[in-house]
Amino acid sequence: MTAVILEPRPLYAIGTVARLTGLKPDTLRVWERRYGLGASHKSPSGRRQYTQADLEHLQLVAELVSTGTRIGEIASAGRKTLEIMLRRNGEPGARRDVCKPSVLFVGIQLCQWIDEHQGCLASVSAKLARVDLAAACDVPEGEIGPVEMLVIGCEALGFVQLQQIQALAERLGVARVLVSCAQPRERAVATLAQQGIATSSFPPAPGFLAFEVTRCAAEEAGDQPGDRLGALLKEKPREFSAEELARVLQLPGEGLRTVSELVGNLAEFEQRMADAPVDDWQQAASRACAYAYAGQARWLMEKALQVMLSTPGDAGEESGTGRLRSVRSPRRLHDAA
Repeated sequence: MTAVILEPRPLYAIGTVARLTGLKPDTLRVWERRYGLGASHKSPSGRRQYTQADLEHLQLVAELVSTGTRIGEIASAGRKTLEIMLRRNGEPGARRDVCKPSVLFVGIQLCQWIDEHQGCLASVSAKLARVDLAAACDVPEGEIGPVEMLVIGCEALGFVQLQQIQALAERLGVARVLVSCAQPRERAVATLAQQGIATSSFPPAPGFLAFEVTRCAAEEAGDQPGDRLGALLKEKPREFSAEELARVLQLPGEGLRTVSELVGNLAEFEQRMADAPVDDWQQAASRACAYAYAGQARWLMEKALQVMLSTPGDAGEESGTGRLRSVRSPRRLHDAA
């Protein structure tokens, strides 16, 4: 039997974790020093590297702290306990979403390629096995753990590799398998296709791999990604509802109306992209890029609109605070209080 070290991916730097949790880097360092809420990994140079599990745990802790819970009371709590506490508090962001599916990457060259393209793994929790296919087949059962998708990198693809791929997939109980090969044989590719196993050249196109693992995540979450692009995308929350934007249009000031209309148009464009059908990964990648840029632009313009509404207008106009409150729905005003 072959012993193998499974390396978690993606890994996040402290600045990225700070942005994704809303915490300051100094706060993260203090929590690590006082409560052990730190990064599971460190780079060869000693820099903190947070795993996906680290990030999700800190997001739960940060959410509870933002609602008034003391960090000392929950620092040692597990994920399930934190989720229960958030649900009990009735928090809408209680992260009830399904845990990200686990994807196993097998192959020395493939894992080296993944190290340079971790952006492809944003929707999954990955494990890297830096061994060849034959060695992976000898890994003791139970050492790898549950896996929803298997990605294999190999130099050649013939009869022997076909048997190894089938054996490994059966042992792991994996239904979704992707094989990336530098020198595939046409007959072998056709055989894998008959078994529902996808193939690609090596190295794979980053967009293609991102599409495949994101589709796996969507299917694990119960969505049907073949129907619409939105099933593969993470929606950026809206700061203003359609009703609130309509109220802004009734306020005096050409600038307010212009920005409000722009926010509404960008939101409509996002929705059109989200509702678009997914035919192939190249089309999905192009539309996802447009969706992401539109979402970022909409978010920036919403921030601009918030500033404009919070700033007192000309003499005789309602105060900035009053204008902002006048467009907010009663529910949102209650949440902000």
